[in-house]
Amino acid sequence: MLPHAYDLPVAILLLLGGALACFAGYRLLRIVLAIYGFILGAMLASSVMGISNTIGMVLAAIVGGLVGAAILTFAYFVGVALVGAGLGALVVHVGWSQGATTDPPALLVILLSVAGAVGAMLLQRYVIIAGTAFGGAWTMIVGAFALLGDRGAARALSSGEVWILYPLTPAPGQRWVPVAWIVLGLIGTALQLGVTGTGKKR
Repeated sequence: MLPHAYDLPVAILLLLGGALACFAGYRLLRIVLAIYGFILGAMLASSVMGISNTIGMVLAAIVGGLVGAAILTFAYFVGVALVGAGLGALVVHVGWSQGATTDPPALLVILLSVAGAVGAMLLQRYVIIAGTAFGGAWTMIVGAFALLGDRGAARALSSGEVWILYPLTPAPGQRWVPVAWIVLGLIGTALQLGVTGTGKKR
């Protein structure tokens, strides 16, 4: 992950990119895919560099981000299928966590992910709207936490803690976060279905 000096710019990018995805993700799909591809590529590439190598981490983040943005932008259908697979995996984890203390079986996660990917291809518009709304909502929450100086979020931005990437595992003492995420995601979904998601994708 990036050094602490870059926490503020990254937080702003997460907040603005999340808002764009949450409230206009379907209409601006290619831009949203590029933003998320950049974030994912930067995270993966910078994580392989040594913590003491600041310049290497920044360069790796930029190169990895550009590669990630290009991959998700040009692999539109793969991006749609990945959104559906992610939603399928999310459904499994939400349902399983209600009555069990262990992780769901890998086969069940795989089956629901495949079903989600197939469903995403059949119902592209609705899956894209829901996926971008909820993904954007979570990105906004993470960015807002870090921007407002939440130490846990800032620490997680630079250390890659699980709660930042997985809404159902919030930081200790922040059990209200999943509720806020769901509410914000539903607002984004409704707004896209009624207003911003009615135009042509760009």
